[in-house]
Amino acid sequence: MRVLQVCAEIFPLLKTGGLADVAGALPAALQAAGAEVRVLLPGFEAVLAGLKNPVTVNPLAPHAAVPGARLLYGELPAVGTWAYVVDAPSLYQRPGGPYADERHHPYADNHLRFARLGWAAAELAGGADSYWRPELVHAHDWHAALAPACMKAMGVPVASVFTIHNLAYQGSFDGRHFGELGLPLHFFNPEGLEFHGALNFMKAGLYYADRISTVSPTYAHEIQSPEQGMGLDGLLRRRAGVLHGILNGVDEAVWNPAKDPLITAAYDGLKLTGKGRNKAALQKLLGLAPVPDVPLFVVVSRLTEQKGLHLVLEALPKLAARGGQFALLGNGDAGMEAAFRDLASRWPDSVGVHIGYDESLAHQMVAGGDVIMVPSRFEPCGLTQLYGLRYGALPLVRRVGGLADTVTDCSLEALDEGRATGFVFDDFSEEGLDAAVRRAFALYRRRRDWVSVQRTAMAQHHDWAVAAQGYLAMYRAALGR
Repeated sequence: MRVLQVCAEIFPLLKTGGLADVAGALPAALQAAGAEVRVLLPGFEAVLAGLKNPVTVNPLAPHAAVPGARLLYGELPAVGTWAYVVDAPSLYQRPGGPYADERHHPYADNHLRFARLGWAAAELAGGADSYWRPELVHAHDWHAALAPACMKAMGVPVASVFTIHNLAYQGSFDGRHFGELGLPLHFFNPEGLEFHGALNFMKAGLYYADRISTVSPTYAHEIQSPEQGMGLDGLLRRRAGVLHGILNGVDEAVWNPAKDPLITAAYDGLKLTGKGRNKAALQKLLGLAPVPDVPLFVVVSRLTEQKGLHLVLEALPKLAARGGQFALLGNGDAGMEAAFRDLASRWPDSVGVHIGYDESLAHQMVAGGDVIMVPSRFEPCGLTQLYGLRYGALPLVRRVGGLADTVTDCSLEALDEGRATGFVFDDFSEEGLDAAVRRAFALYRRRRDWVSVQRTAMAQHHDWAVAAQGYLAMYRAALGR
């Protein structure tokens, strides 16, 4: 099966969030399962730098205001796959990030930048490379969501799949830009890209793809409700018959405490000594008091309201008063950044904050933390809690989306049956979060039970090989096999 995966970022070359981790791990897992995979990416500097021995395949045609471009082909050794790259310096060679400028303002021409990606996918599906043509195009998130629409417009008889990584980010633009995309006029209506007068890339993927997936079974159910459907729940209910929930995996080559070169000391579920050494190293790095026998709660996250971090801010004074410690790595909302910095200055022995993102520090945080907090309002899958499970940092999560699918609360029954892996709460409030924090403190004082739960957590296997089989089954359904 020849599969073209279309995405805007890919680990380890370019990462702004979990999408890159998935895009970086899935090709190898699919290839190990027997698929023949190529990746299509925008020509961002980091991607071009990682492309080895590139050759020009074909020029890509302009479509209305979407400029033409060169299509390059080469190897991405860091990812372990072959890739097509859309080389369009005027679109992708910019000093800011992949989606926004240095002041975090989205680029005004994002609709053209990612329409170019969608048309490139359609052109490849239509035979732009005479040596390799996909049987199926798999587009990821709103940046690639125009690909199925472009394929329909070109009349390309190739199957398409669209994966929602986060329905909250839809790629919405002023409707006046539709004419710039080069799509047929009738595509701009409620049975197409139009959404309350605006242009909605996410809706294009949901409407035109042959199959739809999202990154956990529970989230696939939740997004069909008004509460979490972000205005698209009606369309998702209509397409429920082709909607799949496939849980993300953990890339063992990157996230494995027994072999991780980015942490202070290796360890595993049988020999947990290294876990304590990582905790001591993290305390020293962030200036926390070097106390081994207090629970260290960590957060590695974008600082947004979705992630429930305003609840963490409200709960922190009580957490510190109980003798716990807290460490945060992340950036985002300026007000949250300032509030966390303020708490770190007030309780320097108990609260450590690093604003920004650092992959090496992220690994050290998960390795050194006792509890990893993911109290999200909604969470499509969540990878952070999966990393926490793997590293024995017990997840403290809200019962939503992929968090509900992957973490078992330390109830008396679950403890007795050896199923407990973390702390789960339901009510999206400071009181709900604080109750889970209190349970974590209580379990931490029962060291034998704590270690038992750690070992149960570390024994969980969220394997990309399992996810790959789910994707292959969906691909076969899309191809009618």
